[in-house]
Order: sequence, then structure tokens, then C-alpha cells
Amino acid sequence: MDLRRSWRDWLEDAGLAAVAALLGLLLLQATIEDTVPDQEIPVRFELGAGAVSLVVLLLFRRRHPVAVAVTLIFLQWAATTMFGAGAIAMYSLAMLRPWRTALPIATANLALIIAVFWLVSPASDFLEGAVVFTLLHATLVTTGMLVRSRRMLIESLKERARAAETEQRLRVEEGRLLERERIAREMHDVLAHRISLLAVHAGALEFRPDAPADQREAAGVIRQSAFEAMEDLREVIGVLRAAPPGTDPERPQPTLADVSALVRESRRAGGDISLDEHVPDPSRVPSRVGRHAYRIVQEGLTNARKHAPGAGVRVRLDAGTDLEIEIVNAVPPGPPTLAIPGSGAGLVGLAERVALLGGTLEHGRTGDGRFRLHARLPL
Repeated sequence: MDLRRSWRDWLEDAGLAAVAALLGLLLLQATIEDTVPDQEIPVRFELGAGAVSLVVLLLFRRRHPVAVAVTLIFLQWAATTMFGAGAIAMYSLAMLRPWRTALPIATANLALIIAVFWLVSPASDFLEGAVVFTLLHATLVTTGMLVRSRRMLIESLKERARAAETEQRLRVEEGRLLERERIAREMHDVLAHRISLLAVHAGALEFRPDAPADQREAAGVIRQSAFEAMEDLREVIGVLRAAPPGTDPERPQPTLADVSALVRESRRAGGDISLDEHVPDPSRVPSRVGRHAYRIVQEGLTNARKHAPGAGVRVRLDAGTDLEIEIVNAVPPGPPTLAIPGSGAGLVGLAERVALLGGTLEHGRTGDGRFRLHARLPL
């Protein structure tokens, strides 16, 4: 017995039970009208037996159609009202099981009915009853088989649609993977070559004995930055190529504690940067928030280096209920002498980072001729 059905299934089962009840009542009425004067029909027993057969049909026809049909084949001779349930059981059997199962059972039931009619009915009524029940069984079995075929066709079409959708999704994913691999190859062929050349020339200048000390120090910063850029590029290319996990260990991600090292690195490159840090307990700052905070400071220093080279930069970190990050630098009166090309998407990327954490980002010029970048990240 399966009571977990959809409302459509329950509505279908109730409709079939109603048809079975109507057919059983019609047969009972015909039996009463054809009864000889001395014969008495137990109407209450007939109605009770018909009700029991309807309950069996309603609860078990979907889960056990063969058992229900075989049971009603034998029980329908106990009461006329059960013939309606037996007819619907034949229909359900043809609808829910293959024809190899439905046809033999339906044929055996029809043969049994015709045999009983031949034994108990007059010759004039035998032919009429045999024709009626033969047509009834043929209609029920044929209709059930047609419904089954239609449902199988619809299910096969749905399966084909799901397969086509899955194939289309796989094609889209394959196209994305090929495009990412193409981008990775372009990045490797172009950027890796130029950055490696930069590192080689910077290394040659750093270890040149006749070069001034400040130039060798600056060359060392350039060489180290180029090396780190190559490491970042390798990681990005690995992500683009969607390398399986475990092939290469990922580089450690920066945290809030690495901001001071980032500031020192920028100072070594000649930047005038001050760090005002008010973070009593850096360990209470989640690593995810600290990583985004590091990237915000990194992007702020990069923008200051691009658009205001040589200007003083003040970085402030304040951890209270939220983590506040403020980067302020002076804005030069004219365009920078050495313009560094950029993609123009740095602040857009920062806004996306902050939005992922549910924070806020503000940036723009202030009234005193400075540029201010302020981010608030919830802890």
C-alpha cells in the first residue's frame, strides 16, 4: 500500500473507483431485475462486498496490479458488485504492466466468465453475454495498453530532453574549459616571457658591482616583485586550466598580518607610506576577511603608485565591531610624469570583493585635494 501519491494520482484512483462502483451497481440492478420470483438477492452483502473490492482497488492497484487482478478474478463470483472492480483491475493491469503479463490474465478471466455463462445461462442469453464481456475486456485491455504506451512515450521524450539538456551543458562547459585553456596559454606565452626578462635584467643590475647601492637595492625589489608575479601568474594559470586538486599545492594566501610586510615592500620600492594599525587581536579576524583586507590595501597602494607617484600614502586599519580600512593619498595637480598602464577594473574588483563579505566600499576625491579609499568589512 502506497499512500504517498500526488493529488493527480489520488484523483485518477478516485475516478476509477467511481467507475468501478457505477459498473457494479448497474450489474446489481440488472441482476435484481432478472431475478426469478422465488430468488432473493442479498443487497447488503452485495454492497458490502463491492465496497471492500473498491478499497482494495484504491489502495493496492498501483503497487500490486497483478495480485489485485488475480484476487478479484476469483472474488468477483462472490458478489455481482465486485465485477466492476474486477473490470477496472484488468484496465489497471494493462496500464501498469507489459502486455505479456496483462493479456494472459485478461484472457483467463474472460474464459472463466464465458464458461460460467455457458453453464448457468440459457442459450439465448449466452451469446449476448459472451459478446458483451468480450467487448468489455477488449476495450479495457486496449485502453490500458494505449495509456501505458502514451505514458512511456512521454517519459522517453522527457528523458531525451534531459539528455539533450545535459549534453548541451557539457558542451558549454567544454567550450568554457577550452577558452580558459586558450587564455592560460596566451598569458603564459606573453606575460611569463616579459616578466622573466624583467627578472633577469633586474638580477643582473642587482649583482653588478659597479652599480650604486640604491640602484642595486631597487633592482632587488624589482627582481623579487617579478619573482612573486611569476608565482601569482602560475597560480592564475593553474586556476584557468582547472587543474585537478592535489597536483600542485596552492600558495599560502595572505592574511591581515601580512599587510605590514606589504607596506615595507612598498617602502623599499621608494614609496612614502605610513601604517596606522589598530588591531588588538589579529587572530580574531577571520582568514577570509584578512585575505580580502590584504587585497584591498594592495590595490590601494597600486593605484596610488599609478596615479600619484611620489605622494605620501596613509594606511589605517581599525578592528572594532567591523574591520575598517582607509587608504588616503594626495592627488597631484597634473597627470603623472610616468603613466603606468592599467585595466581600469581594480576598483570594480574591490567592490565585488567587499560585496561578497556584505561590507561597504567608498572611494573618491575629498575636498582637500586627496583621494580616499574606505572599506568596512564585517567580522
